[in-house]
Amino acid sequence: MEFNDSTIKKIRGLIVFAVIVVVAGWNYRSLFALAMKMVGFISPFLLGGVMAFILNVPMRRIEQLLPVKKDNKIRRPLSLCLTLVFVIGLLLLVIFVVLPQLIDTVISLQNSIPTFLAGIKEEAERLFVQNPEIADYINSIEIDWKSFLEKVVGFLSAGAGSVLSSTVSAALSIISGMTAFLIALVFAIYILLQKETLSRQIQKLMKAFLPEEVSLRTLEILTLVSETFSHFLTGQCMEAVILGSMFFLTLTAFGLPYGILIGVLIAFTALIPMFGAFIGCAIGAFLMLMVRPLDAFIFLIIFFVLQQVEGNFIYPHVVGNSVGLPSIWVLVAVTIGGSAMGIVGMLIFIPLCSVVYAILREIVNERLEKQRSLKTKNKK
Repeated sequence: MEFNDSTIKKIRGLIVFAVIVVVAGWNYRSLFALAMKMVGFISPFLLGGVMAFILNVPMRRIEQLLPVKKDNKIRRPLSLCLTLVFVIGLLLLVIFVVLPQLIDTVISLQNSIPTFLAGIKEEAERLFVQNPEIADYINSIEIDWKSFLEKVVGFLSAGAGSVLSSTVSAALSIISGMTAFLIALVFAIYILLQKETLSRQIQKLMKAFLPEEVSLRTLEILTLVSETFSHFLTGQCMEAVILGSMFFLTLTAFGLPYGILIGVLIAFTALIPMFGAFIGCAIGAFLMLMVRPLDAFIFLIIFFVLQQVEGNFIYPHVVGNSVGLPSIWVLVAVTIGGSAMGIVGMLIFIPLCSVVYAILREIVNERLEKQRSLKTKNKK
């Protein structure tokens, strides 16, 4: 091994890299805390990037449908305004459709919950009459009410100051969150208005500091990630609308209450992949249980039937096909993502696994093609 300038530079680089790895491993907690602090600083801009990515999906479609020439300067601002009007109008429509139902539900619950509790009380009294040993056991339980009240008073007196401080901190958190949201929205609007310019600047930056092959490959992967996440978002929204409509039509056909409310609720919770609809199921079953327990039982049967249809046919085909991921790997991605990062992991891991699946498929096909070409050469 010759110790020329190139070899010495490589050895020096390896030594520096090893020192950095050792120092980072020794101080990983401090580095992690610093990274979290930096993420907190740039979180409004990260949120703005996510908002821009989501809004770009309908905006791109609206821009294609506009009867305006591509070189017209008003095309982009007009499409952005129409996108914001569409999103805000959709949210307001849902609110105004659901709000009357929600008010009626709250009013009916005020009457049905006392009736439900009275029924439970009657059943409990009947149970105690038929089983006197249960009543004797409950009567034998002694509670030191004086000591209990002293503990409650001590807890309340100690917690009065903390309640005030937590109220102030909660108000400050709300103000901070609103400020961060407004910054993120403005940043998202700037990104959407100048997305081509930003794309060209990023490409120039990569070409200036990275080798050409690495730059091209990175751009290909970023394009694949963007398309996959866009298709996943579209498929997820389509699946949520289909599932919410199925529940609304089915509950209306069976004459069950809260059809619109449960349909919209399940449509929103269905945005959480595969398992989100169970949240809507729990709320819907509770609402019907307060009115008529038999309706809740019928609703659970309808839910599990529609959930089987959705889980086995609609979701894997609508969302799985939109991201190019087979049905079995959709289930694997949702399970792993949910275990690792909860709801956010479920939303991220499906398109992420789709990107990995596409890259791995390309690599495998290239290697198999090389093996076939080598076998062909050897035969000749």
